[in-house]
Amino acid sequence: MNSPEQSHAESHASGGHDQAQELQTSGSGAAAQQAKPGGMQHNQTWKAMLIFLIPLILSNSLQSIGQLIGSVVVGRWVGEDALAAISAFFPLFFLLVSFSIGVGSGSSILIGQAFGARNEDRMKAIIGTTLTFSFILGIVLAIVGGIFATDILRMMGTPENVLDMSAHYARILFFSMPIMFIFNVYTTFIRGIGDSKTPFYFLIVYTVLNVGLLPFLIFGWLGLPELGLYGAAYAGLVSVVITVIVMLVYLKVKEHPLRFDASVRKHLKMDGQILKLLLRLGVPASVNMILISLSEIAVISFVNVFGSEATAAYGAVNQVVSYVQMPAVSLGIAVSIFAAQAIGGNQFDRLKQVIRAGAILNLIIGGVLILLVYVFSRDILSWFLTSENTINIAHSLVMITLWSYLIFGQAQIVGAVMRASGTVLWPMLFSIFSIWLVEVPVAYYLSKHTALGIEGVWIGYPAAFIVNLILQYGYYQLVWKKKKITRLVE
Repeated sequence: MNSPEQSHAESHASGGHDQAQELQTSGSGAAAQQAKPGGMQHNQTWKAMLIFLIPLILSNSLQSIGQLIGSVVVGRWVGEDALAAISAFFPLFFLLVSFSIGVGSGSSILIGQAFGARNEDRMKAIIGTTLTFSFILGIVLAIVGGIFATDILRMMGTPENVLDMSAHYARILFFSMPIMFIFNVYTTFIRGIGDSKTPFYFLIVYTVLNVGLLPFLIFGWLGLPELGLYGAAYAGLVSVVITVIVMLVYLKVKEHPLRFDASVRKHLKMDGQILKLLLRLGVPASVNMILISLSEIAVISFVNVFGSEATAAYGAVNQVVSYVQMPAVSLGIAVSIFAAQAIGGNQFDRLKQVIRAGAILNLIIGGVLILLVYVFSRDILSWFLTSENTINIAHSLVMITLWSYLIFGQAQIVGAVMRASGTVLWPMLFSIFSIWLVEVPVAYYLSKHTALGIEGVWIGYPAAFIVNLILQYGYYQLVWKKKKITRLVE
């Protein structure tokens, strides 16, 4: 549900290694704290993490706002069948974007450790290899996705009345994948050095462009063709292309440490050793994300049985949940970056403080957000659903699942610390187990073989989150904490 930020510009003008060091001790909490001798106190850790977290949450919020506005416009003015078409395609799109997310996850660990170790040349080599690999991957997936979109959507059980719309919409977004992957991984690089503001500022650019283009392309304003549902897809495509161009120019003009200059271009020929390490870290993350996507495809196939109203309700709740899980996902990213920089700087005593700060912030921020959504859920759902029956279906999903995203957040944080050290296999296996051997079977059984009906599908989510947290935390306490932690980048 699964795109750039920049207020550290004035601290990036000195060049070379000094640039990275200045950035590390400036506004970025993650990097600044690393320079303190003797590690950080707990209150320093959570304050630094909160400073880093705010632009990160705002970034994720902007992404979701763009999606939400698009869903509101499509659902209310184009029709609920059109919204169902987007909802039916989303799990497939998320599956393919998962490859980029996995690569970005692996690169952020390496970037964070290289930055913590003050190894700028290695950091640029990681960037070059990741950019080339991501672009090639995006082209391959765009071609495959474009060719097989209809067949895959049909296999997912997409309702026939929205199948053609969903496939057409899908093909437009597939064309954007190569440039979207570049956008995603480049903003991941920037966050990896402790700068969460730069991606936020460029996400403002992307969101303003996307939202601004929506009415012109959907309704055909100013003589443009009236594209209806497909206008939302074209708005996203045009916006990401413009934003990437503006971002690269801005980084160059401001002499950002990670600007796309000769020091990065010389590393665009992939380094075999870095690629191997990147894949070792990124493939498990990608596999995990892909299997999550496949589970969502399985779940939506259960939902589709109940008709297009249920499919539209599922899509609407996905929009709500994208906000609810935002603190957890953002904290997972922040914790991973803090932990990777600590490991890169050989400051292993900070890891316990990092995980404790993340857990506390998850309970506070996530708890407040969940409470607000519970209170105003029907009002929120009515923003983009008009049918009372569809709203009732969506409301039942919100009521059953929302509280469990606090548990989801705690598992995210524990797993993030372990992944920052290069321990990626077991967190992935626990996640897969909880999804495929808990969520999917529970959703299937309760929806098919009990009187709960569609509500049985929703119960699968909290069941999976609880099992995942038990497994992640158990491995963290019993195995990972007893291991010798070493940095991956020298």
